[in-house]
Amino acid sequence: MRPILLLIAFLLTAGPTLAQPSAAPAPVALLLRPAAVFDGETLHPGWAVLTEGDKIKAVGPAAQLTAPAGARVLELPGLTLLPGLIEGHSHLLLHPYNETPWNDQVLLESQALRVARATAHARATLAAGFTTARDLGSEGAGYADVGLKQAIEQGLIPGPRLLVATRALVATGSYGPKLSADVDVLQGAQEADGVDGLLRAVREQIGKGADIIKVYADYRWGPNEPSRPTFSQDELNLIVQTARNAGRPVVAHASTPEGMRRATLAGVQTIEHGDGGTLEVFKLMKQRGVALCPTVAAGDAIAQYRGWQKGTGAEPDRIQQKRLSMKAALQSGVELAIGGDVGVFTHGDNLREAELLVREYGLTRLQVLRGLTSTNARLFQLPDRGQLKPGLLADLVAVSGDPTQDISALRQVKLVVKGGVVVDK
Repeated sequence: MRPILLLIAFLLTAGPTLAQPSAAPAPVALLLRPAAVFDGETLHPGWAVLTEGDKIKAVGPAAQLTAPAGARVLELPGLTLLPGLIEGHSHLLLHPYNETPWNDQVLLESQALRVARATAHARATLAAGFTTARDLGSEGAGYADVGLKQAIEQGLIPGPRLLVATRALVATGSYGPKLSADVDVLQGAQEADGVDGLLRAVREQIGKGADIIKVYADYRWGPNEPSRPTFSQDELNLIVQTARNAGRPVVAHASTPEGMRRATLAGVQTIEHGDGGTLEVFKLMKQRGVALCPTVAAGDAIAQYRGWQKGTGAEPDRIQQKRLSMKAALQSGVELAIGGDVGVFTHGDNLREAELLVREYGLTRLQVLRGLTSTNARLFQLPDRGQLKPGLLADLVAVSGDPTQDISALRQVKLVVKGGVVVDK
């Protein structure tokens, strides 16, 4: 037998004699007594939450909840207790573009360095109160996001519960980096086209651990060109149907009306960005049950990296266009997922998206609070989280003040609980 086969046979038969990773701390019952509880829908002053194991046991008026024997009681005066926040669009394997341009991250940074950074990013995300994150593409780091998710699940590193999209799908020639027609370089996503290529790519990503399939429905074919649709309607239909057969949703990067229209007709779960969206296409999305994740914070950050000083002079065209598309989105009634494309800006600063939506784009604080909790959970098909109800995951965050009055109170994170275990910040 070849040596490698002998090694595999040993690993499969060695069983419990092999060293196992250290287990995460076992949860104990917790009785949390804050000033108020936001249950994912409504604020309740004077309520408390009881957890048992990794689930919520009871929620209600503090006077009606008593701690069982052996429980830990946490008095949280002046704090609001909420469901763990849900980040709708992140890239843990990227870091801010004003530190290192995207091309250089993909081409020059080793995967080991990128994973090491991502470990720190995951910790910062959890410390900011985000106990779940959709991570929508490894951007040239292959399936490293799958390994990152596994390390978190095994308790090796702290971080949020991840939904990973692995490599993402792009039409051949439409993505980057692009250096020279004479040089083939590592791409930031997986190129695939046509029936055979797309079937293989979608199935490969799912087999490697993708929870989500991400497709770029439009992109810039050249560095100075506007975005244009990439995949045909038939190709997008095939991607969605193949993923759906395996129980996976598809999300679409799309910023042109036609790219958004095709992705909507194909049946994607969410459209990311939607910068050029029109009232007509947003109405179609609403009709088809497709949500918009507008990522206003990413465009805001990139504009500032390019020299725009916020609050001075005329706004860049990109920001002006975003205001128009968001106005149309709100008028249409399309549902909004909340996610900032964090990675373009600093991990741990995830709340930047929520603050901008409230202060500059017309959403109410309650809309955004629900968006970060119960609405994101519903849109992403996560029925076990996003609200404080008996039987759901004991993922909780406590913040100073009242975020229904000041959304920035969510920055004042004083306690994070994940799966019934207090997170060491």
